[in-house]
Amino acid sequence: MMKAPARIGALACALALSGCASYHALPLPTQARLANDITDLQRAIPETGSGAGPHIIAIDKPIHVDDVGLLAILNDPELRSERGESALAHADLTQSTLIPNPSVSLSYAALLGGPGVAGAYTASLAQDVASLVTYRSRVAAAHDRVSQVNADLLWKEWQIAQKARLLATTLYWNGQAIRASGGELAAVTQTESQMAQALNRGEISLSAISPVQASKASLEQALAALQMQQLKNWGELNTLLGLKPNVRFAIARPQPHALPNDLTKLAASVQDRRPDLIALQLGYRSADQDVRTAILGQFPALLLGGSWNSDTSQVRSGGPTVTFDLPTFSRNQGQVAKTRATRLLLHEQYQSRLDTSAASVLSLQAQNQAITTQLAAAAKNVHTADLQVHAAKAAFDAGNLDSRTLADYRSTALARTLQRLDLERARDETAIALELELGLGLPHVRIAPMDEVKSL
Repeated sequence: MMKAPARIGALACALALSGCASYHALPLPTQARLANDITDLQRAIPETGSGAGPHIIAIDKPIHVDDVGLLAILNDPELRSERGESALAHADLTQSTLIPNPSVSLSYAALLGGPGVAGAYTASLAQDVASLVTYRSRVAAAHDRVSQVNADLLWKEWQIAQKARLLATTLYWNGQAIRASGGELAAVTQTESQMAQALNRGEISLSAISPVQASKASLEQALAALQMQQLKNWGELNTLLGLKPNVRFAIARPQPHALPNDLTKLAASVQDRRPDLIALQLGYRSADQDVRTAILGQFPALLLGGSWNSDTSQVRSGGPTVTFDLPTFSRNQGQVAKTRATRLLLHEQYQSRLDTSAASVLSLQAQNQAITTQLAAAAKNVHTADLQVHAAKAAFDAGNLDSRTLADYRSTALARTLQRLDLERARDETAIALELELGLGLPHVRIAPMDEVKSL
């Protein structure tokens, strides 16, 4: 029958093994996970704590630019790595909360000869005490780092949404420009066809049709450039949404964003809303705790414990043991200097980010005011140019205007229209950029879904 000490030892080994981690394979994926259609995307917005409950993004009608940004957060393949980054931060936190294991030393010397009556043995137990001095500051720094990672991941979601919103805005207004250019090209093509028939009948000379042909060629080239840019933008947006490159969906007309009335107040409190600034604050707090840890780390390494001995004559002894370093050469000066330098670097980075944010807000505000003024003038110019084209076309049909002058009027009208569309695009992009700089318009909690993965 197993003796009591043996049973206790076996039980201790079993308990130790039960607490160990086990290995599970995590195979790599074998194919891409791109959606075939917009209906295949994740569209459920969870509770964000802003008062609005969970809801589903509607895709049975043209999708609003802001909803395109939310769809990007929910489906962007790059954001799937959030789970790993968050898990790493929590793993570091777990490691920081652990204290060193006690050390056990056992030795036995068999009696081989002489006056002794038994073998000699020595047993000792020691615990690192110095690590307990820095425990609280290390754990506090790890908690701040976890919060920093969460804020960084939220800022990453904001940047993905921002890029998607800007692309959707560009796609909409470029689409309007393509339609305007296509309509003008169709009108010029019709005029060219009519003049070609007149040329064949000998009613006009070749020099009369050449300005129209030149205008058509120029329009075809400009339209092709717009279509290529549109194709590129669709590819980038579909990549953010996890869609195949050929998928298309309707984008709603962007709604003009009115500037907040309390813009100065919002700019002064941006550090309370922008995830990147909050992440820098948390990073600085963590670095400050690291400085405390490094200063406390000057406490010399200290092991406390006890030892028990029995010699060959069975004389037994025991007592406490103390082991410590003499801080003669190293007093953790390098780590103290390194943590202080890191804290100073984060301090300056935070100030730089604040300065950049304030400058960006003022710059975007000035741009918005300039664009608003230019847009009002552009709308008047478009109306005037359209009236001139109608009058020129009537004069041309009556034979009172040559084709070159008509082509000039049409070219001017199209340029005015494209300028207005470009200003409307710039207005919307500026408003979206200003929202991001002020920390507005996007969820203040992470909403990107986490993939279910097996334990490592």
